[in-house]
Amino acid sequence: MSPEMLGTVGPIVVMIAIFYFLLYRPQKKQQKQRMSMLDSLKKGDKVVTIGGIYGTIEALSDKSLKLKVADRVVIEVARASINAVLTEETEAK
Repeated sequence: MSPEMLGTVGPIVVMIAIFYFLLYRPQKKQQKQRMSMLDSLKKGDKVVTIGGIYGTIEALSDKSLKLKVADRVVIEVARASINAVLTEETEAK
């Protein structure tokens, strides 16, 4: 490789490496954590949806779940719409 070619290709390689370590890798890690959270949902978990609805899981299926939001009020939401599982620590905040 000639020095001129290295001067042209070098910055491109550096930009690709920066893109990988600052954008792609953290996003993949976050996506993996979200998928494991969605896979570990179980009946009785207190959750919050992406839309901000708080409730308790009453029933689960592959694509959706039934969420109890109040006495005698159960709604069906997509499993992917769950944003977080609430623990006693997060509820206290």
